[in-house]
Amino acid sequence: MNPSLHTDRLLLTPYTPADEEEFVALFQDVSVSRWMGDGPSTEAEDRALFGRIFSKVYAENRFEVWAVKVGGELVGHAEIKPTEASGGHELIYALAPSAWGRGLGTELALALVGHGFGTLGLTEVHATVAAENAASLAVLGRIGFAHVRDIQEDDGSTTRLLTCPRDSAPAVRTPGSSETSHTR
Repeated sequence: MNPSLHTDRLLLTPYTPADEEEFVALFQDVSVSRWMGDGPSTEAEDRALFGRIFSKVYAENRFEVWAVKVGGELVGHAEIKPTEASGGHELIYALAPSAWGRGLGTELALALVGHGFGTLGLTEVHATVAAENAASLAVLGRIGFAHVRDIQEDDGSTTRLLTCPRDSAPAVRTPGSSETSHTR
């Protein structure tokens, strides 16, 4: 089962059924969902996705998925999971517009990287980001991710594959603890 993680401002916890409405609201926000997967989905599809987190992901211990909260309010979604596109573990995150511009994306990405290197023992972590998503590309670039290659999508768009090797990452605090993991 997913561990809970915390940073200075964020609490990452496994979802509970009570999180469904906030999850759906996050994924129904077009400014968020345009960068997720294949883009905006219907409300029914997002509710089904939320259900699969419990029936598949958590039940079968497939990978780690968290509700991202600030002061008890759900402000985002996070995952770290193996993916075919990256050939390794990929971090995935989304924040509500109310959380933008406050450094929470960087804090969240660092927590996921720290968990990947610390708890999961990975030697590198990956991310796939739409080439037009300048904010996410900037966050990941600041914390040690480098562009590896472009992926041409069926719809003609470009997705960037980024990788952060353990020896290139900044020193990060292992989420949920006071210890610092020096990854250089």
